[in-house]
Amino acid sequence: MSQNVIIKHMEKKITVAPSVLSADFSDMKKVLNEIENSGAGWVHLDVMDGCFVPNLTFGPKFIKDIREHSNLFFDAHLMIVHPEKFVDEFADAGCDSITVHAEACSDLRDILLKIKDRGCRCGVAIKPATPVSEIENVLDIADIVLVMTVEPGFGGQQIKKECFEKIRKLVSLRNGRNYVISADGGLKPEVIDEAVLAGLDVAVTGSAFFKAPDKVGFVKMMSEGSQK
Repeated sequence: MSQNVIIKHMEKKITVAPSVLSADFSDMKKVLNEIENSGAGWVHLDVMDGCFVPNLTFGPKFIKDIREHSNLFFDAHLMIVHPEKFVDEFADAGCDSITVHAEACSDLRDILLKIKDRGCRCGVAIKPATPVSEIENVLDIADIVLVMTVEPGFGGQQIKKECFEKIRKLVSLRNGRNYVISADGGLKPEVIDEAVLAGLDVAVTGSAFFKAPDKVGFVKMMSEGSQK
């Protein structure tokens, strides 16, 4: 990693969003305290239905139950079919942002506007095989664009670095628009400088965060640069 890359990362402090998918669900109060005390800014909530992705996690009640134990930004990532049916439930549960998959939406723009109407930030996510061109028509209203850097459904996968090109493309398309660029999958200190250089704003991190013995140090490396 060149010194120029390091400097550029140090000049841009990104948001770290630990994904509770990799956490111990039996003690979520402790998990939320760990995230808050680490200096991370967001809590990433991976909602899976066993249909859109081959895994099941939790629903709006789980989020509502843990909401009272944290004031952090709750970022819900809906990996479900027919997400339009559940916008109200996730908004009522206390989500600050709701991100839906472009591949799961028949009318993506309508769903994003519905999320906005509920007072939440709206996000659109794309799988590794989905090109940015598929969502260009909603970039004017999106608050978050989530680039999946692994196949959605399970944690602990190896990052697909070729997806960084999508981040660069989203930066080139921003043109004064206000969306932030997030990435989810395999992000850790060894690759974060390259992702940030591409233009990343928010790093979703799961198993790497929860396995880190020094979570404060981990978040600092992720948000400020892994190379000193």
